[in-house]
Amino acid sequence: MRKIAIVLLADTVSTADIGRMVSALTAAEEFIEAGDEVEIMFDGAGTKWPIELSMPMHGRHELFNFLRDRIMGVCASCAEAYGMKHYLENLDLPLADEHRGHISLRSLAARGFTILTF
Repeated sequence: MRKIAIVLLADTVSTADIGRMVSALTAAEEFIEAGDEVEIMFDGAGTKWPIELSMPMHGRHELFNFLRDRIMGVCASCAEAYGMKHYLENLDLPLADEHRGHISLRSLAARGFTILTF
């Protein structure tokens, strides 16, 4: 079994960003279907995605709900910087602040995760 951490950094504003989000979620789904351990994190401008994806009319809403229990953190510092913290708290997603208010990629690596960034 592989241990995969997927970190979504892409913004929500361009078609390229949307493509990176779709690739990240699809990769997570593929690894899960193969029986791998998957953790998903939203970092940087990617902290905007949980709000977008939580909307029932979003095209990837069902996939987001399927992956929801694999979301291990949304960067607390970045969520604050992008004005998303309040909205994320209402979604009941964990805010990660292990390293100076940010997600700790080192802790993922130390636990044996391969880190994929999108």
